[in-house]
Amino acid sequence: MNHGWVYRDRLTQADNGLTVLAYYLRHHTHSSETEWRTRLAEGRITRNGRAVSAEATLGTGDSLAWARPPWEEPDVPRAFTILYEDDDLLVVDKPAGLPVLPGGGYVENTLMHLLRLRTPGSPPSPVHRLGRGTSGVLLLARSALARRQLAGDFRDATRRASGTLRKIYRALTGPAPGLPEVLEITQPIGPVAHPTLGWVHATSPAGKPAQSNCRILRRTSDDTLWEIDLITGRPHQIRIHLAWAGAPLLGDPLYGPGGVPRIPADGRAPVPGDGGYWLHACSLTLTHPRSGARLTFSAPPPEPLAGPDEAMRSTATSDKQVLRDKVGA
Repeated sequence: MNHGWVYRDRLTQADNGLTVLAYYLRHHTHSSETEWRTRLAEGRITRNGRAVSAEATLGTGDSLAWARPPWEEPDVPRAFTILYEDDDLLVVDKPAGLPVLPGGGYVENTLMHLLRLRTPGSPPSPVHRLGRGTSGVLLLARSALARRQLAGDFRDATRRASGTLRKIYRALTGPAPGLPEVLEITQPIGPVAHPTLGWVHATSPAGKPAQSNCRILRRTSDDTLWEIDLITGRPHQIRIHLAWAGAPLLGDPLYGPGGVPRIPADGRAPVPGDGGYWLHACSLTLTHPRSGARLTFSAPPPEPLAGPDEAMRSTATSDKQVLRDKVGA
């Protein structure tokens, strides 16, 4: 059992005039009207710090908080490898299945919670994100300088499809007989409707620019191994782009051909956190925010994503001593 969690929402102008119950039914569709009424009656939901009724009217700027009692979280792999650490940076090799941040029923079975246990009082903050089902190199900032500069570097890379960062991934899809060995995908990505979450990221003509430079490393009758130079960094970009090109990731329950969500006619709709696919962040190249040195951090891909005759080793290259710790919790 975890220690429970408080989910907080701040209302925008679009929600002005809604009742508390209507707000939760609109924005948090994972629970029924009966469940939300019960939580309100038990006093587990507050508005601006005070208990509130289901029919109370909300205004712009109001703050809602739902105190969820402790629950048992799904099991996750809790061991991860530290590739590099100094006063500004922490770089880890995250296992597939471990969420980075709280969400989707995970609070304490997350990388951030494990890092807080390791460095109480001064936990690092992730500069970018990897999905729960994605493994590999994840960068975190330990200083205000690093947070500011690296966040700017990632924003610049996504906005201008250029900059000081280079992000290399591996992905496994089904057979792709009609696709060329090298493929540049520039399909825009934006929000589309989803029956459970309201919306998810997917291909959308009205979306934001995105670019993935892909090349095939191996073809077989059963699968295709891809290397992706991720130029921009939209949420779930690789899963969406390869699906759009006609090669959805093997085992991806959400994104199908066209790069749009698979929505079953009946039953539970898949969500982005659902795993089952193979996707790995192989390497990340950046400029150190303090020293200005160019650094490349790499993590070996799992066996299904290993290339022909490949023997990659996890490495961290810099002007300082390499640190590798296996951290288990």
